[in-house]
Amino acid sequence: MSSNAPAATRAMGALRVLAQAPGPVTAAALGVALGLPRSSTYHLLAAMEREGFVVHFPEEQRWGLGVTAFEIGAAYLRHEPLERLARPLLKQLVAQAGSATPLAAHLGVLHGRETLYLLKESTKRPITIVAEVGVRLPASLTASGRAMLAQLPAEQVRALFPNRSAFVDRTGIGPMSLPELRRLLQVERNLGYAQEQGMVTLGFSSVAVAVRDHNRRPVASIGLTFPDDGASAMQGSRLAVTAIRAAVELSRRIGMKEEAV
Repeated sequence: MSSNAPAATRAMGALRVLAQAPGPVTAAALGVALGLPRSSTYHLLAAMEREGFVVHFPEEQRWGLGVTAFEIGAAYLRHEPLERLARPLLKQLVAQAGSATPLAAHLGVLHGRETLYLLKESTKRPITIVAEVGVRLPASLTASGRAMLAQLPAEQVRALFPNRSAFVDRTGIGPMSLPELRRLLQVERNLGYAQEQGMVTLGFSSVAVAVRDHNRRPVASIGLTFPDDGASAMQGSRLAVTAIRAAVELSRRIGMKEEAV
């Protein structure tokens, strides 16, 4: 593990391994994950334990995250980094994409089977939509929700939508069973973005793209909602291109690594 600051790099690597593990791990397993010899692993853990980043469970002979790691995680949430990084991108997106038509750009996250909207930016000619900040809508119907669902493992989607009672009907349009949802997610996965027309509100369409973290997991989505004026297919594909650029940039800002070519 080469770096100008090897100790810091190893400590951050240890935190990442512990955060991703299903529970506390042995020092041996941590050493293997970090590529460190036994003595170096114990020196690292001792230093991190003194600062509260890790805690030792003597009866189990395992190590887990300490209270300092929790405090940093809580501070991260207080600083609202996702919203802070996304807000200027949404404003730029509206300025670029909203010159020809009134629209709204929004940032959403999955909250169980629902899409929770965290941010919204509108053109100077605003449109009235239900996807306001703080509103939750069925993820199976919203482009913002399906953009994220399409990037989840099939088992996780099945756990979220185990039966027909998990689906919601708002306008008579949209998937109402797991097979229907899976087919739609596959189409949108191949397309590179999710789209919906009248599933949430008749007369409005949306496109959305997933934002992914350093592990390439979907953590949010950037969406655009606009009036359905009869040219939605062409307009939607044009707007999707701008949404893709914004989602890629936000993914980069929160640490997503580029795929090896």
